[in-house]
Amino acid sequence: MNCEIDIKNAVECLRKGGVILYPTDTVWGIGCDATNEEAVRRIYEIKQREDAKSMLCLVDKADRIQRYFRQVPDVAWDIFDNADSPVTLILDGATGVAPSLIAEDSSLGIRVTRDQFSHDICYRLQKPLVSTSANISGEPTARTFREISEEIISQVDYVCSFRRGDNIPGTPSHIIKLGQDSSVKIIR
Repeated sequence: MNCEIDIKNAVECLRKGGVILYPTDTVWGIGCDATNEEAVRRIYEIKQREDAKSMLCLVDKADRIQRYFRQVPDVAWDIFDNADSPVTLILDGATGVAPSLIAEDSSLGIRVTRDQFSHDICYRLQKPLVSTSANISGEPTARTFREISEEIISQVDYVCSFRRGDNIPGTPSHIIKLGQDSSVKIIR
C-alpha cells in the first residue's frame, strides 16, 4: 500500500474514534486520538491494562506540547532539542487530553516523534496520539510487527501497512520525569 494512503486511512480511523496499530520512532504502537476518552479506554481494554498505569502521547513538534500542560519546565525544551535518541518526558500539570491518560499526580508522558510516518499522522490529526507498546500488559514488548500477537491485531480498527516487513527491532524510548521544581528523575 502507498504510504500516503496508509497515513490517510489511519487518520480517518482516528478521527472516527478508532484505534490503530502503527510503527513509531521506537516500537510498534497501539494508538488513538488522545483527546477521545472512549478510544483511550478501548486501548486499556485491548492491552488488559489497569487504568492507573498511564500511557504516553506523541506529538509532531515540540511547540505543540504547550497545549497539553499548564507549564513546561525550561529544561524540557533543551532535552527535546538535544536528544540524540527518542526521549519521553513525563511532565506535571497535564490538561486537554482524555482524563484516563493523566496519572493521579496530574502527569503525562509525551514525546516528539522523529519518525516521518508517525509524525505525519500526528500532524494531520492535529492532536496528540496515544502511543503504547503493541502487547498485552506484562508481556514482552513487540519490537517488530511479526512479534505482535494476533490477539492485539484482531482488536484494533486499522493496522498500518508501512514497515510491517522491517526486521530491525525497535527500542523503547528513554523516559525522564521532570518536576515543576526542576527535579529530574531517569526512569528508563
